[in-house]
Formats: sequence, C-alpha cells, structure tokens
Amino acid sequence: MTEIEKIEYTKPFIDKMAQGINPLTDAPAPENDLINNVRISRCFFYVSDLLRQVIENGGVAKAPKKRASKPFTLTPEQIAAYRASSNSLSLSQFAKDVTALAGDENMQKLTYYDFMDWLVSRGLINETIGPDGKPQRLPSEDGTKIGIRTEHRQTPYGDRDFVVYDANAQQFLLDNVFAVIEMKNREE
Repeated sequence: MTEIEKIEYTKPFIDKMAQGINPLTDAPAPENDLINNVRISRCFFYVSDLLRQVIENGGVAKAPKKRASKPFTLTPEQIAAYRASSNSLSLSQFAKDVTALAGDENMQKLTYYDFMDWLVSRGLINETIGPDGKPQRLPSEDGTKIGIRTEHRQTPYGDRDFVVYDANAQQFLLDNVFAVIEMKNREE
C-alpha cells in the first residue's frame, strides 16, 4: 500500500470522528465522549482537510506560494499604456491596475500601502484619529486639489466614507509611480 493509499484509507476515519461518529461501529458517539468535544472535533476537521489536500496534490499538503523574486519595475511604454478610469477608484484598485501593467508574476507587487506611504510622505493624505478612536487617512487640502476625495457610501455594514481617486489623481499617481517604486525598494 502506497502512502497516498494509506491516507485515502485513513481519511474516512478522521471524517467520522469529526462528525462525532465512532469509525469502528458507525454509531454516534455518546454526548460526553471526547470526540464530541468541540475543540477536538475542530481538530479532526482540520486534519481531514489537510489529508484532502495531500490526496489532491499527490502527497503535498499545499503547494508553497512562490515568492516574487524581482523588484517591481515598469517601463515608460507600460506606463503610457495605462488609461485613467473616468470612474473614481479606490487606491487598492489603482494599485492592482498599475501592478497588472508589468505583467510579470515573478515580480513583487505595488500595493495600497506603497502608494499610501508615498502620499502621506508628500502631505497629500493626512493620518488622523476618527470619531470612533480608530486611525483614518483622509485627503489633505493639497490632496483634494489633485482629485483625492471622500465619498459617502451605504454598505451592508452601515454608512461609510471612502477615499477615492478621480482620473486626475490617478494620472498624478501614474506620473509619480517611479518615486513610489523607489520609495518601496528603499524600504525593502
């Protein structure tokens, strides 16, 4: 019997114990039985999922994520290919769109935080404490001049203010993307 076959044979036992069933008799375990303890049951469900992954991946739990090895870069041609959206975007969406311009999976990504750190350092975003006592980042007066603003939106979790970037702000960030990349690479 191969190791995978042993795991395939073992998994149904773990599944039954996770469900509070005696795997030898197929009878429900008594209420006070150890396998009916919620923490033990969760452990069995966790182990069952790991075994499923090992079976599906031919003996490996999860393929390790490849870590991006190259620093993020863009060419002037790639930047020229970007078209600012007529809709206001979140900074996260803008960062994803700019990262997609590179088209290289082995390259580190530009993130919301990379752009936000640069905007804060330039005084275009102010870091403050909100009425709820939590930190918040809002456009400064200079930030609003380039097209960074807040939008009030209704969400399933209640009304909320979002910071968004109009086409002018997107273009401003794109014009300064090399400064953002340089700051990111210096920090790393």
